[in-house]
Amino acid sequence: PLFTVISQGASHGAGDFSYVGIDAILEQMRRKAMKQGFELNIMIVGQSGLGKSTLMNTLFKSKVSRKSVVSTPEERIPKTIEIKSISHDIEEKGVRMKLTVIDTPGFGDHINNENCWQPIMKFINDQYEQYLQEEININRKKRIPDSRVHCCMYFIPPTGHCLRPLDVEFMSRLSKVVNIVPVIAKADTLTLEERDFFKQTIREGLRANGIDVYPQKEFDEDADDRMINDKIREMIPFAVVGSDQEYQVNGKRLLGRKTKWGTIEVENIAHCEFAYLRDLLIRTHMQTIKDITSSIHYEVYRVRRLNETNAQQNGQPPNTLVNPQQANGVAAQHQVLTHEM
Repeated sequence: PLFTVISQGASHGAGDFSYVGIDAILEQMRRKAMKQGFELNIMIVGQSGLGKSTLMNTLFKSKVSRKSVVSTPEERIPKTIEIKSISHDIEEKGVRMKLTVIDTPGFGDHINNENCWQPIMKFINDQYEQYLQEEININRKKRIPDSRVHCCMYFIPPTGHCLRPLDVEFMSRLSKVVNIVPVIAKADTLTLEERDFFKQTIREGLRANGIDVYPQKEFDEDADDRMINDKIREMIPFAVVGSDQEYQVNGKRLLGRKTKWGTIEVENIAHCEFAYLRDLLIRTHMQTIKDITSSIHYEVYRVRRLNETNAQQNGQPPNTLVNPQQANGVAAQHQVLTHEM
């Protein structure tokens, strides 16, 4: 009841003559956010057999992947890349979240994988376009449904060698329009030495090809941010193991993979880096990932599209930016834009 809320606020500052109550805005924001709930849209990309569905189920401790929900008599490799999404309402301790998992079956599974990134790029841009059209409506909705892809988890096969041309091509193109988080799939197939060498080689490959994966250094807001994100950047790509099977280990029930020589514990950081990935995506950086999607990636798309529209109306050639610096300058405005969310 309103009276209870007001009386609680009044009693909080009782006896403190200098207390104004500005800090109460945090509780107001918390209540509003709890009422509205949250949205998170994650895309998973990688060739079949890398455990994408299993890892998503492990991350959210629910059957959230497409394969877990849609049963097919036989798993066939599609002739072209299909984009399939499925949404779930998840609730934990009173916090509601609409999670959408976007799967890309067929990616990297063919003899000729040239341009296999194009349908994925088109899908991401289509979501931006859909949001833009809702935004520029005269009678727009009070809360625009957000189908924009907040994060793309890219699964790298555990070859132990280096990034393949397919990996480089995909990440170099898509990192410009979406937050990419690369992971080494099924990392339990590598020894610790092989894993460390592979991670280092991948980091060098990303730097050599100018691929900026999440968290992007240019979007760090302050020194504290940079210090936290530098530690994450040193760990990328995350070497992960997924499992939705529980086993008894030393009297405790744990998620893991049982082998002849022992059990690989998914959430044990001595065994794999799943816990670090989960913390990044859910516990520490989820809002930042969404903010960068909205204030950087979507903003660049929005500026480009509106400039194209203006150019056409003014009789200039189509696809010509009226002011190209406007789009390029969006990233520099990140700090201001983020706080408008």
